Amino acid sequence: MVKTTCSTLVSLEDGYGGFGYGGVMSRTLVIKLTAGAEEPERANQAFTVAATAVAAGATVSLWLTGEAVWFAVPGRAEAFELPHAAPLADLLTAVLEGGQLTVCTQCAKRRDLAESDLRPGTRIAGAPAFTEEILTEDTQAIVY
Repeated sequence: MVKTTCSTLVSLEDGYGGFGYGGVMSRTLVIKLTAGAEEPERANQAFTVAATAVAAGATVSLWLTGEAVWFAVPGRAEAFELPHAAPLADLLTAVLEGGQLTVCTQCAKRRDLAESDLRPGTRIAGAPAFTEEILTEDTQAIVY
């Protein structure tokens, strides 16, 4: 059993001899995905980390930019396949149910997408909102 005094982790023992999360999250995780289906492993990894963080109790904000914005369009995540990976549609549902999904304003405009074209609960926002989120105290930002 590995213990730490860090406020975000209580235990790293998962009961199977590996490392897992055993505490209550107190920080916000902001994830920016810059790749779409053309880079399936990178895309899936961002969604996997976001959904896992939601399940662990973290406040999660997932930003989709570039070709990743297509995942916010109904049916696109369901069409995505990656062997030996959790279905992207399930991961996306977890993020929408427990976190915030945001599509980049400029990226949406370049693809002629409006909020009405996106899954319910998805917002469109730009760099000022992203910057505000990542500069908030106790926030960790990751870019995929």
